[in-house]
Amino acid sequence: METTYRWGAVAALAPVAWGANYFVTHEYLPADSPWWGAALRALPAGLLLLALARKLPRGAWWWRAAVLGLLNTSAFFLLVYVAAQLLSTATASTLMALSPAALMLSAWALLAERPRAAPLIGAAIGLGGVVLMLAGQVGAPSMSGLLASAGALTSSSIGYALSKRWSNEAGVLASTSWQLTFGGVLLLIAAVVFEGGPPSLTAPGAAALAYTAVIATALAFVAWFAGLRRLPAATVGLIGLLNPVTGVALGVTLGGEPLTIRQAAGMALVLLGILLGRPSRSTSGQRAGRRPEVGRAACTSTTR
Repeated sequence: METTYRWGAVAALAPVAWGANYFVTHEYLPADSPWWGAALRALPAGLLLLALARKLPRGAWWWRAAVLGLLNTSAFFLLVYVAAQLLSTATASTLMALSPAALMLSAWALLAERPRAAPLIGAAIGLGGVVLMLAGQVGAPSMSGLLASAGALTSSSIGYALSKRWSNEAGVLASTSWQLTFGGVLLLIAAVVFEGGPPSLTAPGAAALAYTAVIATALAFVAWFAGLRRLPAATVGLIGLLNPVTGVALGVTLGGEPLTIRQAAGMALVLLGILLGRPSRSTSGQRAGRRPEVGRAACTSTTR
């Protein structure tokens, strides 16, 4: 169980960084350049990780990286950028709190990981906590923003499940770099075609973009996929509920917003939901016995 908690803490780095990224994107990045915003988030992160991994795809990983790059990077980054600009942080975070249930369903369909009762209950409790935290906040939702959030949720859930399915055939650093680079190149081409030249950025905007690319993308996705490789998808999905908790915490610490009893109760429910979704000792033991090696070379076994 100590190993489970350690990898859970690693995976938690991602939703914390993503929760801060909603605020950064909404406040500092240009709203009229979603293609460039997504491309400048993905491609620098992918190239940075590729330089660290120093490994190119082999065999089936060429098309797998393209598929994962489309789902987890191109589609997801574009849609989440649009959602962050069109919706309030509260609304966007509430919708993305459905991600644990979506990831459980995708893992059930693609990985045959039948969700246990405890993670399902944890997801319901966690969603209730998010709604309680964010209830009453202003911001009329736009239909385009809602559709963008739904698309991002669907794309990422399927992409994360496929990443887990293929995770034993390449190292985390390498496979993450490939999909970010593939997705970033697609986004760059689309940005040039649809938006022309890159947008001009202020000094705060450039700093926000650096945070988005290095922390909220390169570091966050490596941490997320490392946790997803070693823990059940349901558990990692529930850890993702730290995303809206981070948003509320930033509002209190940086925005000077008061922490209400309702928000504190919502945070407590989210944490309870995450704890309920942790794997049992028997499940952890079974997974530990078949845990893949991170450094295993790509494509050394056949497609599952």
